[in-house]
Amino acid sequence: MHRNPGPESPIGIFDSGVGGLTVVKAVRHALPGERILYFGDTARVPYGPKSQVTIRRYAEDDTQALLRHQPKMIIVACNTVSALALDVVEHAADPLPVLGVLEAGATLAVEVTKNRRIGVIGTQATVCSNAYAYAINRLDPQIEVFSRACPLFVPLAEEGMVNDEATRLIARQYLLPLVGEGIDTLVLGCTHYPILRRVIEETVGPAVRIIDSAEAVATRTETMLMKAGMLASRTEPPVPHLMVSDLPQKFGSLYRLFMDSEMPDVELVEV
Repeated sequence: MHRNPGPESPIGIFDSGVGGLTVVKAVRHALPGERILYFGDTARVPYGPKSQVTIRRYAEDDTQALLRHQPKMIIVACNTVSALALDVVEHAADPLPVLGVLEAGATLAVEVTKNRRIGVIGTQATVCSNAYAYAINRLDPQIEVFSRACPLFVPLAEEGMVNDEATRLIARQYLLPLVGEGIDTLVLGCTHYPILRRVIEETVGPAVRIIDSAEAVATRTETMLMKAGMLASRTEPPVPHLMVSDLPQKFGSLYRLFMDSEMPDVELVEV
């Protein structure tokens, strides 16, 4: 495929479902003039419990769905794909720049920790891959990383149960052991988790700094585009182009929850 994107080309973002909208929100906040192209693989979500072989195949499909629209860079908003298949995306998108949430979140965590004890929460696949610990220790081998899978956080976020007693109970069960390890930094290693940020903050207390990978990605995206001279010049924020592989109706209600705004039209695409 002929690829010659310019500054006004869109930023392509994909995720296994709707969680990546937290990345869309952060990128729009940091770079309001950019056109955003989003693909959520809602037909095959969740990726977390699936095998590496399957996740790598899905990563290829998701990348191709974005490439059809000639983006200038690709952001992998799915931590599971970032952990297990970033090389697949880089190969398919070459020569476009590719940025994964995992690397951005790990880098920021290393920058802010004071006592070098970092907690990471994510899906089963992300935690089992040990990719966060690996990325953090590559930057600083002295840091101790304590990881915990929090599989129930995704359905709680998708149901909009952001203020429920049930969510608080589950958060305590997941997070208090990490607090007991004396962490001073906690990486939200799944793009759904920022929706539950308030409950997570209440549970871990003010001494623990929360790292939202979505915000870290937005900062890195701005730096990358600026260095490459690829920042868009428009001032009016364009409407994001949204694509999903299934269920646009449910996507609509979740879009409102994640983005605090009405949803533009959604295109249903085959993968």
